[in-house]
Amino acid sequence: MSLQLLCRYQPTDREAWRQVFDSDAEPRARAGLTLLQLWNETEGSGVWCLFEVADRDRAQTWLDGPQYRQALAQAGVSADSARFVRTA
Repeated sequence: MSLQLLCRYQPTDREAWRQVFDSDAEPRARAGLTLLQLWNETEGSGVWCLFEVADRDRAQTWLDGPQYRQALAQAGVSADSARFVRTA
């Protein structure tokens, strides 16, 4: 059974967030994450991302790392959450 990572971001500006998100593609790939789906909330500025996870430990290291936190700050993210999930 495959493992996914579901992330929610609350950026102040979706366009600025998307530029930072796109520029972080290589570090995400090195963390074993492949973007499967990206959604914008219909009300508000929330963004959801679903990633395929190749290696949970590498993905967790990426989430806990300073580069990830720096990217969130650069993108103007006021709140974020991340959950590892499996298909029920």
